[in-house]
Amino acid sequence: MPTLNQVHLMGNLTRDPECRYTPKGTAVGDIGIAVNRRVKNGDNWEDETTFVDVTLWSQSAEYAQKYLTKGSAVFVQGRLQIDQWEDKQSGQKRSKLKVVAESIQGLSKPDGGSRQASPAGRDRTPQDTTYNGRPAAGPVDNGGSDDALDDIPFAPRANPF
Repeated sequence: MPTLNQVHLMGNLTRDPECRYTPKGTAVGDIGIAVNRRVKNGDNWEDETTFVDVTLWSQSAEYAQKYLTKGSAVFVQGRLQIDQWEDKQSGQKRSKLKVVAESIQGLSKPDGGSRQASPAGRDRTPQDTTYNGRPAAGPVDNGGSDDALDDIPFAPRANPF
C-alpha cells in the first residue's frame, strides 16, 4: 500500500550523477532531476519546470554513475525526506526537501538509444548493457541485497504509466 510520502518522478538529469562511498563501503549518490509540466496560461501552453534533488543508495547509486549522464531520461520511485540543519554562518535553521530513491529506471531515448561515450571514456548503451542480469533500462531496486531483484515474481513494465 502506498504511503503518503511516496513519490514517482519522471524527468531528465540536470547534471552527471555523483557517487561516493561511506566508510563502510556503501555507495551513496546524488542526482538532480528536472520534471516538466505543461500548464495553460490564457490561450498559451507553457512548460513549468520543477528541480528535484534525489539521493541514491547502494546499487542505485552505482547504476546511475555507470549508465546515466546529464540529460538522461529517468523514472524514480522514492520517499520524501526533509533535511534540517543550522547554518554555521548565520545560526539560522535551514531545511531542504528531497527524494530518497527506492528504485531508479533509465528510460531509453526516442532515437533508440545510440551508443554514447561518457566523459570517462566508457561506452553507455542502455539497450545492450546489463545490470545485475537485467537490461540497464530496467528498474534497479535499492533493496540492499544483490539477490533482491531475483525475488520479484513478475517482469517490470518498461513504461510505468
